[in-house]
Amino acid sequence: MVTLRFSRVNTLAKSERERKNIMKKKVLATLLATAMVAGCLAGCGNDGAANTPAEEAPAATEETPAATEETPAATEEAPAATEEAPAEDAAATDASDPIATLIANTTGTVTMTVWASEEDQDLTSKLLDEFKAAYPDVTFDITLGAESESTAKDTVLTDVEAAADVYAFADDQINELVQAGALQEVAAHYTYDVAAENVSGAVEAATVDGKLYAYPMTADNGYFMFYDSSVFTEDDVKSLEKMVEVADAAGKKIAMDISNGWYIYAFFQGAGLELSLNDDGMTNTCTWNAAGGTDVAQAILDLTSSNVLVDMGDEDMATQIAEGNVVACVNGTWRAETAAEAWGDNYAACKLPTFNAGGKDCQMSSYSGYKLVGVNPHSANIGWSMLLAEFLTNEAAQTARFEARGLGPANVAAASSDAVASNPAIAALAAQAAYATPQRVGGNFWSPAETLGQILASGNPDGTDLQELLDTTVEGITAPVE
Repeated sequence: MVTLRFSRVNTLAKSERERKNIMKKKVLATLLATAMVAGCLAGCGNDGAANTPAEEAPAATEETPAATEETPAATEEAPAATEEAPAEDAAATDASDPIATLIANTTGTVTMTVWASEEDQDLTSKLLDEFKAAYPDVTFDITLGAESESTAKDTVLTDVEAAADVYAFADDQINELVQAGALQEVAAHYTYDVAAENVSGAVEAATVDGKLYAYPMTADNGYFMFYDSSVFTEDDVKSLEKMVEVADAAGKKIAMDISNGWYIYAFFQGAGLELSLNDDGMTNTCTWNAAGGTDVAQAILDLTSSNVLVDMGDEDMATQIAEGNVVACVNGTWRAETAAEAWGDNYAACKLPTFNAGGKDCQMSSYSGYKLVGVNPHSANIGWSMLLAEFLTNEAAQTARFEARGLGPANVAAASSDAVASNPAIAALAAQAAYATPQRVGGNFWSPAETLGQILASGNPDGTDLQELLDTTVEGITAPVE
């Protein structure tokens, strides 16, 4: 059974690492090279077995390079197997089956620590039991600790070497984790091809400088349109201007947190204006003040001028939906239950509508958000940690996570299931995904964007010239980080 010993995670990790440091370099390098080379060449069969002929993936020998820049190196800090495994056994295994090779090169207990969010503890515990049952010939000691995906980066970077072998985190943390050497590149696979089996947005979110560094777990941290279908038709919700017109006639409100940079991004990105993180990982490039920017700003002013589209935060939105004042809102899956309870059979959701800027209909964009699972490159059992990360994020696991917690799958097959398609919020999020981008911005974005949203949502009370307003906003967003 999985033991919950979070308070001892750091101690366990350090003692395990110290014990592994006595391993012979030649043995360690040979074993990891065998597993990784085989993993890279392995096919993607349902049973995890490779389809590549054995002669195309030779077993490790005295002549096999122990580590290269293309093959993750086994170091004293990151051994692939226990110290007892003889090098000649590695040569004797079938290198076309990476899991068989991994098992053959493992003796003694495989010790790993996993961090999952508090809400994901029960499901993760169940999945860990299933993982151990899948490999009955191997003895595992897996410690499950609680760590929120939203705070994982800060905890990991406190002491990367002492952090969990496998941990979940929000995708906007990936750049800093990679820069700190806290993520093992996904350069090999054992049971499925991570990039091929997950939606492109999730793969993009898990990639840095063209290299995949994490395993997509969910694809549900984005936003879309909830609406009451007794007020709006499916045609109405295609256009934000039409929605405002219909809601005004009904004496109701449409809510959106316009004074939040996460949401106001939908307008500017939808009109083709750029906001991106620079290569330094801290500063931003922003073209919101370029040609067309003032048209977007004016569109927001026009939409909010009737006081039908209202600037409203998440908690207020929940209250106003429940009280019947708000009949449509831009929000995420966490508000699905609120809307469903208020609107009953009339509860519906869809991708974001278009809006008109300068006489042109623009599809509103959005930020997409993903939860990922990473492997610590300092793990004492890199191969097993990678295999476990695959198991915790494969199609079956993502389906189970949707069924248990209603979290949208990133796995293509799981996301296309009837159960997911019949969930209005998840289906709407999937439809919006084509117009969404991963959140990659520096810290100087949020305050200027919030100020811009507040000014526009309140009708630009000081009458500031829109070009001047956008120039000031962009100056703040692109300011150097001190």
